[in-house]
Amino acid sequence: MAGILAWFWNERFWLPHNVTWADLKNTDESTFPQAEDLYLACPLAFCMFMIRLVFERFIARPCALGLKIQANGPQKAQPNAILEKVFTAITKHPDEKRLEGLSKQLDWDVRTIQRWFRHRRNQEKPSTLARFCESMWRFTFYLYIFTYGVRFLKKSPWLWNTRECWYNYPYQPLTVDLHYYYILELSFYLSLLFSQFTDIRRKDFLLMFLHHVATISLITFSYVNNMARVGTLVMCLHDAADVLLEAAKMANYAKCQRLCSVLFVMFALVFISSRLGVFPVWILNSTVFESWEIVGPYPSWWVFNVLLVLLQALHTFWAYLIVRIACRAISRGKAGKWNPLRVSKDDRSDIESSSDEDEVLPPPQKHHTNGTNGTNGYLSSSPCPDEH
Repeated sequence: MAGILAWFWNERFWLPHNVTWADLKNTDESTFPQAEDLYLACPLAFCMFMIRLVFERFIARPCALGLKIQANGPQKAQPNAILEKVFTAITKHPDEKRLEGLSKQLDWDVRTIQRWFRHRRNQEKPSTLARFCESMWRFTFYLYIFTYGVRFLKKSPWLWNTRECWYNYPYQPLTVDLHYYYILELSFYLSLLFSQFTDIRRKDFLLMFLHHVATISLITFSYVNNMARVGTLVMCLHDAADVLLEAAKMANYAKCQRLCSVLFVMFALVFISSRLGVFPVWILNSTVFESWEIVGPYPSWWVFNVLLVLLQALHTFWAYLIVRIACRAISRGKAGKWNPLRVSKDDRSDIESSSDEDEVLPPPQKHHTNGTNGTNGYLSSSPCPDEH
């Protein structure tokens, strides 16, 4: 084990040339980031998860009920043993051939069976109230940590001159405010990483998991090798758009559509300008070019920048989704209300279709024969509901 740890913490990987871990040991005069400081984030992540449960139960839920958000979940599918067996044991998304077979077996039309499966899938999804509580928790944290980050960075010279991130590197002392900022952010993303398996399941689950892993890795890397100054810029920049996204989602769940639209537009503008403009031009330029000029590259420097580039790739993909959502919302707005978050269910779905949009399941319709082929399969000319 000692050999493995010695290999993992190899100075030639983590630190610039001619710098050793002994040089970064804490003294009475100076305090530097230590890897063992990050152990504190694990119990804090658990505490943050418990705080979240209390917050959602005693703060977010009363707020949601005050906004008349119902606790009822999506409409339940009517009991049917045959369809339930297919749903639980075979498939939740039957193909056309299986639908036709079930239609003949139950003497129901295909559209009714499709609607039953849609309702049955939605039945396992959380209610709008649960989604509102989750978004309110994230909104509250992002608002607090973004406000804290702005107040902290206003007093920091590297906000105004990014070259200050690399002068005298890595012998830059760790302040109490910077340590608090880092540990709190790391604890939050650790709690998100694990709670992602219990939260509302979204279509971009793997992408979000990758995002959380990349974020945790970046926070850890930048702290251990004392790139904390540029790390604070990255964290604060990302929190700005997240505040608006969660606010827009809360407005959508509360059916405040005008507010939702305004917040979504603000979110889209902040996201695209900050993550496709400011991030590569201001931060990547500093971590790649300014640090190369002042400090020079070393192994963990490459890893850190590769992670930042990976994060930028995710930014580009999400920006594409946001633009697509906006375009579809605008095109739909020509015929009705503009609701960008409702349109976005095709891209990042909280639920296949929200409970207030579900059609009422009609009684099973029986097939009728005609003189030509014996069955018609459909009793309604309306199209099949969209399957998100």
